[in-house]
Amino acid sequence: MTVVGKASRSASIGPASLQDMRRQNLAVVLGAVAAHSPLSRADVSGRVGLTRAAVSSLVDELIGRGAVTEAAAAASGRPGRPGRALAVNGEGPAGLGLEIGVGHLGACVVDLRGEPRVWRREERANAGRPAREVLAEAAALAAAAQAEAAALGLRVEGRILAVPGVVPNEPGGLVEGAPNLGWHGVRLSDHWPDADTVPEPENEANLGALAEYWNVGKPAETFVHVSAGGGIGAALVIGGRLFRGARGFAGELGHLPVQPDGPECACGARGCLEQYAGEAAVLREAALAQHGPGEAVALLAERAGAGHAPTLAALDRAGRALGLALTSAVDLIDPDALVLGGAYAELADWLLPSVRAELAARVTVRPWAPEALRTSALGRRGPLLGAALTTVRRIMADPTLLPVV
Repeated sequence: MTVVGKASRSASIGPASLQDMRRQNLAVVLGAVAAHSPLSRADVSGRVGLTRAAVSSLVDELIGRGAVTEAAAAASGRPGRPGRALAVNGEGPAGLGLEIGVGHLGACVVDLRGEPRVWRREERANAGRPAREVLAEAAALAAAAQAEAAALGLRVEGRILAVPGVVPNEPGGLVEGAPNLGWHGVRLSDHWPDADTVPEPENEANLGALAEYWNVGKPAETFVHVSAGGGIGAALVIGGRLFRGARGFAGELGHLPVQPDGPECACGARGCLEQYAGEAAVLREAALAQHGPGEAVALLAERAGAGHAPTLAALDRAGRALGLALTSAVDLIDPDALVLGGAYAELADWLLPSVRAELAARVTVRPWAPEALRTSALGRRGPLLGAALTTVRRIMADPTLLPVV
């Protein structure tokens, strides 16, 4: 843990630098409380290397911003006055995550401890519907989730929306394209019914990867996270940081060609991975019809578990195509791990053998261990959880984002 402010006085340290020092030290103290609570102020001082007076001032500010609570005095077994136990506030600042999928809407509220307190999911057929209509329903779900959170004493401080599409590296809430929804150039502020609660969009695969990184005890520092829902998305975490690319378009694995003369994709190209390993493609190959939004994965798992030959063949075909695409990712970025999330995690029993076989046969220029391919414990919860956690992580990194209450 790095503590800022130990350097000697210098004429070069001005008000802005002092503000930065305090901001970073607030984050250090909050991080110590989050990782090791309950702690007294003296305990925090010993852990972070700041004076007790400095820690006391920082703790008072964190309490004033609603980030930390201080319980009644408790005996510590040490001489002197008993310390008061500090803890991250479980009733106060929170992050609201939203998700628009091809077949569902979701909302989640996570408290500052990272614990989900509100979770809502509604099955909706969103593909091809007007963006304004879908966003109005998402806004209504967000309002209901926020009201439920308020009843629990939580105060939403940020809103992030997970979308199955490309979100450029620019402000303004633009979804450049979401082919499986039929969206092109959708700016959220043009359609969201309440100008004060417009969320910040982010690609769902990116949020799923971040949730994986933040929630795994010992995560890989460099990995590819691949998820499937209505489409196929991928995200790259390199050295513990999300790699978005020059314009935010990185990770479009679903549109990597695995058969140049293959069928036409919704994106306009031919032979994309989605045409072989996407939900619609697998259902088509399995000779199954989807009976309603959200039922496809359960139906495939049920038929595969029963030994339904067309389903098993379709999943094997999907696994081989996915393995072919992931070979390129392995050779290009040399990851520690490949993580299958979303629907792939639920179909892993039937996908993993063919994916592993392709990787074993094709990854020949570097060592590759079969166990480096694994499934996400979060499954389809990842993007929504990642959306809610994004606000929490920002607050933990900069507590001054919180107003004084």
